[in-house]
Amino acid sequence: MLTHAPRALYIHIPFCTNKCHYCDFTSYVLKGQPVDEYLDALEREMAMTAQLLPPEEIRTVFVGGGTPTVLTPPQMERFLASVKKYFPIHPDAEFSMEANPGTVDIDKLHAMKAGGVNRISMGVQSFDNGLLERIGRIHNVDDVYRSIENARMAGFNNLSIDLMFGLPGQTVEQLSDSVARALALKLPHYSLYGLKVEENTLFHKLYERNELPLPSEDDELAMYMHLIATLKGAGFQHYEISNFAKPGFESKHNITYWRNEPYYGLGAGAHGYAKGERHINIKGIQPFIDASLNRLPRLETNPVPEREAMEDFMMVGLRMLEGVNNDDFARQFPGLTIESEFGEQLEAVLAQGLLEHTEERGGGYRLSEKGIPLGNEVFGAFIGE
Repeated sequence: MLTHAPRALYIHIPFCTNKCHYCDFTSYVLKGQPVDEYLDALEREMAMTAQLLPPEEIRTVFVGGGTPTVLTPPQMERFLASVKKYFPIHPDAEFSMEANPGTVDIDKLHAMKAGGVNRISMGVQSFDNGLLERIGRIHNVDDVYRSIENARMAGFNNLSIDLMFGLPGQTVEQLSDSVARALALKLPHYSLYGLKVEENTLFHKLYERNELPLPSEDDELAMYMHLIATLKGAGFQHYEISNFAKPGFESKHNITYWRNEPYYGLGAGAHGYAKGERHINIKGIQPFIDASLNRLPRLETNPVPEREAMEDFMMVGLRMLEGVNNDDFARQFPGLTIESEFGEQLEAVLAQGLLEHTEERGGGYRLSEKGIPLGNEVFGAFIGE
């Protein structure tokens, strides 16, 4: 397993203007929350983390949530200054922040730019106002156009938007319209996710009561295949199951996760992976703040056994369309090969035509065209009982 200090940094800002009906992330409605005290706690966690595991140069930063852009411009400035204080950011680092349409005015965008942010990932989800309302989003389509325009005026050109498919009552035609409108924005990156009904969400309660009119499996598959064909037809590279980019605009931070490489994870509910251990932070805002006064605000820390790390390598690595290879495997697990550890599983999945062999970098495996829509079945094949 890799033992160097992480070169990727994830920071969680858990506040939102409201809670979406499908969301099970660590997020809390902003009103009445102790935001400044949370930023104090986050800075204490940064200081302790940098002392415990001194950072080398950070190559990617990702600020997620929640909605980090609910911070006011002064809070944003202060937060971004604290990141730079404790973590040496490489001059060419990718520095991403999630944003919600309608929460990025020009002053805030200038604060983000001045603080080092150079990539914005915007949670659009749909270009259909009726669907946006149905899933609990509080922005509308006009907010999307205004926010993208503001970002460009503030000097951001590395922009990505998230769209969702398989939403309640969504048709293939509605999705097709959203994708066409998204492409008309001429952005360099798009993330396209199928809805998952997670526990502890409003959608899960409705699903249990049989009150969530989800598209059929066939329709959902048709949506996914339409997305792939449309984005590839528009000159985008399908580089990961749910992600499409123009060359050079792939999400470098997410590639860290997909390559099973270490990363710092800071903030309430954040996950981190370093020195062969994974940790999860305390989720509640006040408990997180309280804990940070005396110690790292960790909920639990677990060593990752080598076998589990190898399974993780396969499961996340195969999400990328270039797949996994023996050079990377040997770098993380010296003396071992993918074939020596997963021969039986490979045989089974290759026989089903879901994987194909690649020659590059010591040889490896990637999803076949048939395997792409059945990715979850492939990934599951490499997880131990």
